[in-house]
Amino acid sequence: MSAELISILVLVVVFVIATTRSINMGALAFAAAFGVGELVADLDADGIFAGFPGDLFVVLVGVTYLFAIARANGTTDWLVHASIRLVGGRIALIPWVMFVITGALTAIGAVSPAAVAIVAPIALSFAARYGISPLLMGAMVVHGAQGGGFSPISIYGSIVNGIVERENLPGNEVALFFASLVANLIIASVVFVLFGGLKLPRTRADEPTAAGTTGSPGTTASPGPADSPGTTGTSNTSATTGTSSTSAATDTTGNTRTTRTTRTTGTATKPTEAPLLTPPRIATLASLVVLVVAVLGFDLDAGLTAITLAVLLSTAWPDTSRKAVGEIAWPTVLLICGVITYVGVLEEMGTIKWAGEGVGDIGVPLLAALLLCYVGAIVSAFASSVGIMGALIPLAVPFLAQGEIGAVGMIAALAVSATVVDVSPFSTNGALVLAAAPDVDRERFFRQLMIYGGIIVAVVPAVVWLLLVVPGFG
Repeated sequence: MSAELISILVLVVVFVIATTRSINMGALAFAAAFGVGELVADLDADGIFAGFPGDLFVVLVGVTYLFAIARANGTTDWLVHASIRLVGGRIALIPWVMFVITGALTAIGAVSPAAVAIVAPIALSFAARYGISPLLMGAMVVHGAQGGGFSPISIYGSIVNGIVERENLPGNEVALFFASLVANLIIASVVFVLFGGLKLPRTRADEPTAAGTTGSPGTTASPGPADSPGTTGTSNTSATTGTSSTSAATDTTGNTRTTRTTRTTGTATKPTEAPLLTPPRIATLASLVVLVVAVLGFDLDAGLTAITLAVLLSTAWPDTSRKAVGEIAWPTVLLICGVITYVGVLEEMGTIKWAGEGVGDIGVPLLAALLLCYVGAIVSAFASSVGIMGALIPLAVPFLAQGEIGAVGMIAALAVSATVVDVSPFSTNGALVLAAAPDVDRERFFRQLMIYGGIIVAVVPAVVWLLLVVPGFG
């Protein structure tokens, strides 16, 4: 067996173990890089570490550090409540408000699961109170997060654009951002129509609805079962609304595991008033604006700028920022750095070129491109989206170097295919939505999310391939 084939099989084993055993994929990838590098490729430590993405490490740490401060001092809560007040609390617009909020949070640097963890409990409590389909509301939250997920200063965008630059591929940050935004906006629009969005009342949340209920405390949906699935292992997310309390967490691979749900007494809680704008929140909002202007207007490094702003906020208000370092997305940092380090080992030993030539040998470039999109979607539905992107794009480099497929369209198609499926209940975002839904039959909701995720996996890669890859062929 050739060294190249061994290294590919080890990568497959890494994905399988991470998915089935709830082990951080990045840690496995570092171990694989050490084993394959030393035993198969005859590389020393310097050769193995040559592929470590120091620039992406700083971006991931800096941006998530700044966002952790925003969450700790209540800035994100202020943004959520202010956005709802902006539309006057109109019920029919609330799903779109949640879409916009999660999209804005990921666009300015929040990790997608962090944005979903913040918004999903609020969104699903609104759904339970006003009779909105939980599948509709959950899908709007997840697709909103992915819609903003590829802005030039976002985590996903920084990762993909960094890989593209490192591989010397032609890239277009704006095209990547809008490809994901438009794709998720279209999907969200279809979901809104199919799952009753057009039938939602146009009244305000504090006025009588078409069903004769009101937004006052005490209006709840029908109770669901006492037990529900929903656990994963990197971060714990608690969602408590109305008559149920669900404890859930998700691991870096996106696996969902059963945990406990306890019932509590009492009535549904009326949405709280928007928090006041305090000096720390004003400064944090200003910092987010400065980050956007610095990166887009002055081409400054997003990671170093974010860390600098976070340090300034921490210095001014140490009490609210003390725990922010611990809330940096360390599992994501470990994951992406580990996977890209292993990919660097693959490049050093020639596996990337070998695999790319193998894809090209299919003889039908468009078919090869379609297969890569489906591989990204299927694996990402059960594993980490950032891990998949970190591995797939370098594998496609020799294939794209042939020049028959446009690199910008192909990378955008791969990125959309690998992230739009995160509504699956086996992924981190899907599991967070499942956990956050109060007063639902969770087994039924789980099946709904699984079916919906399966439809997305089956349809979206072919559509984005048709729209983004085929026009650039030739």
